[in-house]
Amino acid sequence: MLVLEGDDPELFTRLQEKNLLRQYDLLTNCIEIGLEQGPTAFDKYMLWALNHVAVVGISQFGGRFREEPIYVGNHLPPHFRDVPELMDRFVSFVLENWHHASPPQLAAYGLWRLNWIHPFIEGNGRTARATCYYLLGVRAGKLLHGRKIVPERIRETRGPYVAALRAADTAWDNGNLDVSVMEAYLAGLLGAQLTEDGSAGPVEHAADETGPVAT
Repeated sequence: MLVLEGDDPELFTRLQEKNLLRQYDLLTNCIEIGLEQGPTAFDKYMLWALNHVAVVGISQFGGRFREEPIYVGNHLPPHFRDVPELMDRFVSFVLENWHHASPPQLAAYGLWRLNWIHPFIEGNGRTARATCYYLLGVRAGKLLHGRKIVPERIRETRGPYVAALRAADTAWDNGNLDVSVMEAYLAGLLGAQLTEDGSAGPVEHAADETGPVAT
């Protein structure tokens, strides 16, 4: 069962939006599990689930790593043969840096790195944004309040988002890991989410934390 955007743009868009709501429901469940189980709850199986629910009905390969080339504007993602190892390294990096990086640092890495690897055929951006929010919440140790959550705010501020991705790409191409532009961007969005809701929590001050991010 598959709806192609070219065949029925209206239904395709409707499915995308409904899938996004389902993904947010699943994401809340994942965060609740992560808060109970700690960093080891973060694994590729959770990422597969988040991707699958985001692309139901619009992609036949949701919830599995791609096994074919993919092209994203000016960015050429890694060869599909390298994806499984890169994703193992990605998960390992997050776990190894769980207590060293601040919530925005860890979330910035997750958001950039998943976009860089582009491990799925469809729904990479949606999965990366969900992962980013998972890392913000679970690393902070709480369900974050706010009527408009960070993933939605990212969708509405595409210009700064793309600029932050490109800044991290450029640093990586030069042999450095630097997601500071993305970190500052996410910290601003999170602050807006929490301020709008009128609530305060430790994550609001997370951007002020300092700590090494292992390479």
